[in-house]
Amino acid sequence: MNTYNIKSKWKFFLLACAVAIGVSSWLYTNSMVEKMSEEERTKIKIWAEANRLIFESDDYDTNLDFYLHIIENNNTIPVIIVDKSQQIKFYRNLDSVKVANPDYVARRLEGMKGKYEPIPIGLEEPQYIYYDHSTTLYQLLYYPFIQLGIIFLFIGVAYFAFSTSRKSEQNQVWAGLSKETAHQLGTPISSLLAIVEMLRMQVNDQALVTELEKDVSRLHAITERFSKIGSKPATPIADVGQAIANSLNYIRKRSSDRVTIRYNQPNEPVMVPLSEPLFSWVIENLCKNALDAVAGSGIIHVELRTSRNQVVIDVTDTGKGIPKRKFKTIFKPGYTTKSRGWGLGLSLTKRIIEDYHNGLIFVQRSEPDKGTTFRIVLKTDVKVTLM
Repeated sequence: MNTYNIKSKWKFFLLACAVAIGVSSWLYTNSMVEKMSEEERTKIKIWAEANRLIFESDDYDTNLDFYLHIIENNNTIPVIIVDKSQQIKFYRNLDSVKVANPDYVARRLEGMKGKYEPIPIGLEEPQYIYYDHSTTLYQLLYYPFIQLGIIFLFIGVAYFAFSTSRKSEQNQVWAGLSKETAHQLGTPISSLLAIVEMLRMQVNDQALVTELEKDVSRLHAITERFSKIGSKPATPIADVGQAIANSLNYIRKRSSDRVTIRYNQPNEPVMVPLSEPLFSWVIENLCKNALDAVAGSGIIHVELRTSRNQVVIDVTDTGKGIPKRKFKTIFKPGYTTKSRGWGLGLSLTKRIIEDYHNGLIFVQRSEPDKGTTFRIVLKTDVKVTLM
């Protein structure tokens, strides 16, 4: 199981836990809201009965103060009393500023009608009490959403901070490892270059020496690539078409005869800001992935074209394809479909193109068993017309 899949499962587990906590909190709060809602309806019924008893009381009753106390004690639940023709007779606990507008009270009444059945007051002339949630009940009703919002905001900020810190630490580790590797390779490669020169003077088979020199030069180029990781490389104006041609020539010599690599190099230079060692790494990595995809037999086609102030490079293969859901995943560090891979090739490719060349790289299209097209977009201020 690769590193990316392990991290994905952990993310899913943490998300599932957060959802479970959120749902549990919501269900518990809902049960509390239902209980409070029943309690408030009971209070309104008592309030209605107290109003009825006061209206029906002609003489002083020792319980009158108690009924008045019940009525006055309701200072949280909004109520509106209407007669049988739905004319407003009395209201309580509405917004003291907005009640000056009759439309406000009418709107509140319509809102109350849609929430609860009215409670009748048993008088000779029928009256009805409409009511709404108290402020406390509304606060309890919205509390889970506010709570979840704060929790997810905290988790998001914490995750972003942790990911940024971890990514920065990983970058430092990989940069340090790459530079140390380049440093360690530097000395033996210098020795090999000297040995190649000695062999050139002593060996009759110059073709063999030339091939050995190419391989040593290749090692030197790889060392230069590693030395540039972790620092902003120089990107002088260079011919991207020729850089692609050089990389493809190297790949052709090391691929099966059953694999056809097609590339029509432009007649005119296509000049862009380019770090040739790193860009060559990108093309070679895409081509190696394409070779794996075609499984030793197929076609790899590289197309270069310009569009306004952009250079577009498509690397297409006739291989097994990539599922659409994996279009972005394949660029994540640690993701690999190879049993012995580290899952860093496309991740580094993306960084080279987007961080070092201010470009874009993405899967332009892919179909199962038909092939995949990776697209690179580089920006340039140099206007070039291809022949």
